[in-house]
Amino acid sequence: MVSHRNALVAAIRQELAEARGTARAVLAAAESARGEAQQRRRLVREAYATCLSQLAAARETSRQDIQQRYHGEANRLAGHLRGLATMSAAGAAGAPWRLWAPSEPEPGRPPGLLRIGTISFDETAALPALIPLLDHAHLHLSGPTATLDEVITGLLLRALGSTRPGDVELIVYDPEQRGAFAPLGPRFVGPGEFGTLLEELGRPEDQHGWRLVVLLADRATADEMSRGQRALLDRITRAGIGRGVHLVVRGLELPDHPAVERITVRERVASCASLGRLDVHLDPPPPAALCREVATRQTPGPPPARLADLEPAVLWAETARHGLAAPVGDSTDGTLVDVALSDEPPHALIGGPPGSGKTNLIHTWLGSLTARYGPGELALYLLDFSDSASFARYTPSLRDPSWLPQARLAGINVAKDREFGLAVLRHLGEELRARAARYVPRPRIVAVLDEFPVLLDGRDGIADEATGLLEDLARRGPSQEIHLILATGSVAGIQALWGRPALIAPFTLRIALPKARRVLADDNLAASVIPHHHAVVNTASGLAGSNRIVRLPDAGDLTTWRATQRRLWRSRPPGCEEPRLFDGTAVPRLPSAYRPSGRVPAADAPVGSSPGAVLGERIDVSARPARLRLGRMPGRNLAVLGTRAGEACDVLAAAALSLAAQGPAHFSIVCLEPGVERAAARLVAELPAADWYDSSDVHFDPPASDIPRYVIGYALDAAGPPHRPALRALLDNGPERRTHVLGWWRTVARLREDLAGRFDPVGAWVALDVHGSELAPLYPLPGGPLWQPRPRRALFFDRSVHRTPEVIIPYEVNSDHT
Repeated sequence: MVSHRNALVAAIRQELAEARGTARAVLAAAESARGEAQQRRRLVREAYATCLSQLAAARETSRQDIQQRYHGEANRLAGHLRGLATMSAAGAAGAPWRLWAPSEPEPGRPPGLLRIGTISFDETAALPALIPLLDHAHLHLSGPTATLDEVITGLLLRALGSTRPGDVELIVYDPEQRGAFAPLGPRFVGPGEFGTLLEELGRPEDQHGWRLVVLLADRATADEMSRGQRALLDRITRAGIGRGVHLVVRGLELPDHPAVERITVRERVASCASLGRLDVHLDPPPPAALCREVATRQTPGPPPARLADLEPAVLWAETARHGLAAPVGDSTDGTLVDVALSDEPPHALIGGPPGSGKTNLIHTWLGSLTARYGPGELALYLLDFSDSASFARYTPSLRDPSWLPQARLAGINVAKDREFGLAVLRHLGEELRARAARYVPRPRIVAVLDEFPVLLDGRDGIADEATGLLEDLARRGPSQEIHLILATGSVAGIQALWGRPALIAPFTLRIALPKARRVLADDNLAASVIPHHHAVVNTASGLAGSNRIVRLPDAGDLTTWRATQRRLWRSRPPGCEEPRLFDGTAVPRLPSAYRPSGRVPAADAPVGSSPGAVLGERIDVSARPARLRLGRMPGRNLAVLGTRAGEACDVLAAAALSLAAQGPAHFSIVCLEPGVERAAARLVAELPAADWYDSSDVHFDPPASDIPRYVIGYALDAAGPPHRPALRALLDNGPERRTHVLGWWRTVARLREDLAGRFDPVGAWVALDVHGSELAPLYPLPGGPLWQPRPRRALFFDRSVHRTPEVIIPYEVNSDHT
């Protein structure tokens, strides 16, 4: 038993010993694994720390590299922008005040931008802030008054200092008379002259170069502005820049317009519309010494001559026997410069872009000529093919009854009435032939054609005939003391002359205004470097070496001009006739002499001639009526064609009233269009004896009569088929029985239908809004006449008189035309 127990104890002890050994081995292995894991964790932490360190180093390296690249790119871009700013605002226009000095632009270079301050992007980049002004914008400024005055002074100084002396006229309206801009030497306008200043700036004539007009309006000025002054200011805002007028406004609202640059100032920081949201740090005010320097620079010599300085001591003391010579201005030393028209040079060509002073030069020259040569020595024919009415100043008006005694004719607003220009050239051609026949040429004739290319434009008969007449006048005119002055602002128009050597060759007197092209020879660049108010006078067909530079006075002051004209008018000799004014925009009224209460002048009618129906005014040198003779022969009827009812009524009324004024006659008024009954009734009320017919009782068989009978038909095409046979019989047989039809048909097709395709019974027609091709059936030549309808113009053709139709202006009689 004991031995068995001992063996069991021994076995258990053995197992326990083995278990302890195994446990020790397992514990040793666990300790070893834990040490290895700790080592691995330490290695991972060290590797992660190394990566973080390397990443931070990489980030720092990248940041430094990017920053260097950014600053390099920013500096490069800033340098590029500074270069652009220097080009856009060269010299005095953009230099800071510490480096500032007056400068002159390169010849032919347009005005640039002006510096107002700087724009800061960060602590290292500051760029010039530039805004537009000359040739580009008006300025409207708001903010503290003192700061605004400093800003305006700086901008004015830069504008004056970066242009040639005399290029810019500075005008300041200062109702408070603070004199903030006195060092710049402006022309100050007082409190009571605001309206006069606006009228001066709003004149549609050529302005003298750039006008910088500072309006320092106070509350009273804004409150007291009339509706007319506000409208005038708005018009100057819209159209002033094209004529060199620029407004710089404080205290007065300008209308919203793309040309208005708005500047808002807060302390020394400003925002400008053209610069968006960028803040502009304003430049300090310029030193007063710089302002005085520029003011002195603006008047380097004696002041330019005034219009009154060109007048002689004694009016009309000169003779035109050997030519016409008169000063148009002075040289820089104050000596007057004469311009002559004679056998050599015989004619003048004037050129200059819009706003360069072309119209001012013409007025100056004419004023100087008319002060020297009386109506017996000089006769003027003036044509303006632009939209201007500048030559109207030489003719009487409701406000001023005086006229220029030397003026024979003035045509204004004739761009759409080239026929009138052609009529004037025909008249001068007839005068040329008459003078050659009678050998008594005087007075010398000067014909001025402003914007003459309009007359020669287009491939039509007017342009061809006008070119031939001008060539003949240019070649033979000087021998008969006829001279031409052609003027234009169109480079293409002048260039077209170079293709007509026979026309351009006699124009050896060339006058080129600033920036004029093709007036002088190609190698003569004088016009590109002269300032405003100046002109190049050249008597050698523009060749370099024959230039005289002339400073031009201002002929735009109508008050001064009218005073001079009245003096000349009061000195006119007996029998001096009032000049003919043709205004292409005016509609002539039927003269009272052509109404029944008067008598139609018959100076041009032979004794015993047939009555003549007056249809309208001829587009001619004299305001003569277009007449239709109504004799006892086939076809002496009239058809008025077109849908312009008011004009058709006026043509019929003028014809009927003028016939009634020539003696006993009976009228039958046939009105088949309700829309014109009012005009027809007015005619009936004025006629001495008339019957009325409408669609309810129309008939075309008037009774026989010993006196002429006229059927005046309104919309005869509405009579309808039942009445056509009677109408045709009346048209065929009426004239020999002293009965004539003067009717209105709305289309040529309806007239053809009423006449069954036979147009012989209608020997004369007046076409309103009917194109030339539609008139082919009524015209002897194939294709019809060349006619493009236009308002208040008609084409008149009488096959017994005309070879080609003539354009007439229907009189205003009884229509509702305004």
